[in-house]
Amino acid sequence: MLIDLSELLSVNDKSEDVQAEIEMDRFRSKMADYFISEKAPLQIHLTNIGKRMIRIETVIDITLLIPCDRCLEDVKYDLNIKVNKEINMNESDKDRIQSLDELSYIKENSLDVERFVYNEILVHLPMKVLCSENCKGICNRCGANLNSQTCNCDTTELDPRMSKIRDIFNNFKEV
Repeated sequence: MLIDLSELLSVNDKSEDVQAEIEMDRFRSKMADYFISEKAPLQIHLTNIGKRMIRIETVIDITLLIPCDRCLEDVKYDLNIKVNKEINMNESDKDRIQSLDELSYIKENSLDVERFVYNEILVHLPMKVLCSENCKGICNRCGANLNSQTCNCDTTELDPRMSKIRDIFNNFKEV
C-alpha cells in the first residue's frame, strides 16, 4: 500500500491518521523465510513537523513462525515494534545513500507501507530463537528430535588425540 504524502507536506503542523493492512503473508530475506501467523492492521500517525520533515508513529504487532535454532520446531515469535521516525523529504535518493540513511520505503512523495514494515521487522529479528530454555535439540547422528524421543546412537565422544592408541587396540582385536 502506498500512502501519498503530498497533501500532508503542503501544510505545516498538519497531522493525518491512516489505517493500513499488512498484505505480506511471509517474511522473506536473504537469510530466512518465515510465515506470518498473525498481524494487526497498522494505525499510522503522520505529522508534518515543518521544513518538509515528516514524523511517522506507529506500532507494528506481528507474529512470525521461526524455527527453533536447536530442534527446528516452529516457534511463534511475537514482535511488538514501536516506531517513531523523522524523515527529511528534502533529501534525494543520492543524498540518503551518501549519508547511509537509505530509505527504500520513501519514493518521491509516497510511503510504501509494506517496505516500511519489512525494514522494521528485519532490524528487530532476534539472533537466536529457542522453543524453550532447556531445548535438547536434534541428534547429530540420526536427526531425531531429542525433546520428544530418545535415540540409541552412540554419544560417546572420543578424544582425537587418542586415535593412534585406539588403532592399536583395534588391531589387537582382529588377531
